[in-house]
Formats: sequence, structure tokens, C-alpha cells
Amino acid sequence: MKPSGYYTSGEFAKMAHITIRTVRYYDKANILKPSFVNDAGARFYTDEDFAKLQQILLLKYLGFSLDDIRAITIGDLDHNMLKNSLNLQLKLVKDRIEQMEMVSNAIEDITKALDKENDIDWSSMLNLIHLTNMENTLKTQYENSSNISARINLHNLYSVNKQGWFPWLYEQCDIRSGMNILEIGCGSGAFWKENIDKLKTSNVHITLNDISEGMLRDTRRELEKEHPLIHFDYQAFDCHEIPYEDSSYDLIIANHVLFYCDDLQKALLEIRRVLKPGGTFICSTYGASHMKEITTLVREFNSSIILSADNLFDRFGLDNGADLLTPYFSFVKRKIYEDELIVDKAEPLIEYILSCHGNQNQYLLDRYKDFRTYVERKTKNKFHITKYSGIFICTK
Repeated sequence: MKPSGYYTSGEFAKMAHITIRTVRYYDKANILKPSFVNDAGARFYTDEDFAKLQQILLLKYLGFSLDDIRAITIGDLDHNMLKNSLNLQLKLVKDRIEQMEMVSNAIEDITKALDKENDIDWSSMLNLIHLTNMENTLKTQYENSSNISARINLHNLYSVNKQGWFPWLYEQCDIRSGMNILEIGCGSGAFWKENIDKLKTSNVHITLNDISEGMLRDTRRELEKEHPLIHFDYQAFDCHEIPYEDSSYDLIIANHVLFYCDDLQKALLEIRRVLKPGGTFICSTYGASHMKEITTLVREFNSSIILSADNLFDRFGLDNGADLLTPYFSFVKRKIYEDELIVDKAEPLIEYILSCHGNQNQYLLDRYKDFRTYVERKTKNKFHITKYSGIFICTK
């Protein structure tokens, strides 16, 4: 007998306009597991499974491999996670549209050149080759956007400090009319999105930078659509070589960026170079105890799991940051952001864990339901997570 609210494999396949063979294949490949299996082995699906299937089919349509899809779509979707997933998919579709428009324009330009000059513009041909090999870039960008969103979502939902990280950080920047500002590694642009209303009365010039052109394109698209009256410049470059003249900026912001630098000394020299005398550099980071309970949580489930191959706070953290910054700035002050997380639902915490840069998917993909039950048990009576993050305010 079929449980109430569930669909048989046949019903599920028919409603989704796919074959039962495809449903069984996704089950076997651990891409879309049934929500319920009865004692006789019959498989049943729910409305939530249609949301997962939608994501799978879109990613497949956009050229993702089944291995890519398996890693990206693991887990259950609550309302917030579904909305987040759809927003990220929309970004990816828009990126693909833009990519196809660039490819179309490049082909037209080469064709016109052939008609006009009867000769091939080889530089344009190389550009076309580059455009048609952007697949991995788009995949990486999608995964990075998903990871950033998962981390921000956990903090937004469960932080005790209701001011929020980005409003607090903005408060420390002391932005005034007429300032020339550079943010290095702006990512999704969340810092400006959350503080945009405070900029409406400020006559400031803001340059947003990220090493990823795709991430920067997403940020530009969102900011220009939602806030067309606020002007930002967008420049993709590596902070080890900043393409601006000496003493160009009153304020430079690097929010959780410096610990990713391969050559911190070179990056700090560049930042100091483009900062005006008396200008301010604000950089954020975290310390060894930050989110330590999450590491303990996953290692109690499986001791082989490592959420991060590197302890980034060892490279540039709250405890060693002042010593690393002092040779480059006349004044360095540390400020701690007082906060913690109190989590009472499993899904956002699991989403955060899956977003980490470690080996967790290797051990969680095949035991997801067990892991979900484990996290639900841990969060049932509220799960406390230490936050140890803050900033350094530096003056040239």
C-alpha cells in the first residue's frame, strides 16, 4: 500500500516526464535517492524530490557531469535551501546566456572579417577557443557561489549578535563623503548589499575587486539591477599586483581574504603602495577557536573527515595578524566581533559543512541519511558554536 503523500517510482517518472529507468539510475548513482523504501523494497518519492530533480536536470542540461551533480545536489531541501538553490541556478543560467552571446558575437566578427578581408583574424579565433572552453570556470563559479551562500546563511540565521557581521564591519570603516574605496576579494558583494542604504547619502567612489571574473560579473549584475543609482567600478585582478597608481585610495577593505594570499608580504606591500598617506586598511580574519564545535561534530561522526586541509588562521589570523601587519603600517589595532551561533535545525548546518573545502563529501555522500539523523540529534536541544572573528584597523 502506498503511503499518503508519496509517489511510486512510476508515478514520479511520469509526472516529471522522464523514464523509470532514469529514476532508477539516479537512485543507483546516489544522485536522487527515494524518500521512503518499504519492507518489500518499493521506492517512493515526495514533492520535495521534484525540487531536487529539477536541480539535477537543469545542471545536466547546462553541461555538468553526473559526478559534479552528485557532489552539488546532496541533501534535503527546506524552504530556505530551495530558494537559495534556485537563485544560484538562475545566476548560472544567466552566465550561460552571456557566454553564448559572447560566442555568437565572436563567430559573427570572424565571419564578417572573412567576408571583408578574406583572411582569418587569428587573435579572434583564439578568443573564440577561450570562450568555448569556459565550462570549468562556470562550474567552479557555481560551486563557489553555493559555498559562500551556505556560510552566510548559517550566520544570518543563528548569530546571537543581531547587528550582523557586515553592518558591524561597515561601522568600523567610518566611510565619509568623498572617499575613494577599494574592496579586495569582494566575492558576492554581500558587504555592500547589506549596507547599500547607508551609501545613498555618501558621495564615494567604490572599486570592487575579485580574482574571479565570473564572481565579479554576478556581483555587478545584482548590484546594478537592485541599486542602479549607486555607482561601482569592477576590476578583476590578483591582489599581489594591484593595477593602480601609488596613493590612490583612502580606504581599502579585505574581508577574510589575506589568509588566501600565496605571498602575503607581496600583497601587503601592494596594498600599502596604493593606500594614501593617513589612509585606512581594514582586514578581517578569525582565530583557532572559530567554529571549532563543527570540526568536533564531524570528526565524532567519522574521524577521517577533515573540513579544511589548511588552518588558514595560521597563515593570517587574529593571534598572529598584528605581528604580520606591523612592518607595513604605522598603527595596527585589533577589534573582536562578539558573537556565537545557536543552531536548532540540521539543514543549514549540514549545508555549511558540505560547503567546506575538505574531504567531507568523500565520507558523507554515501551515508547522508545517517549523517542527517546524527546532526538532527545534535541540534535538537540547541547546538552552540563559538565565533572568534574580528578585524585589524591599520593606518599608513
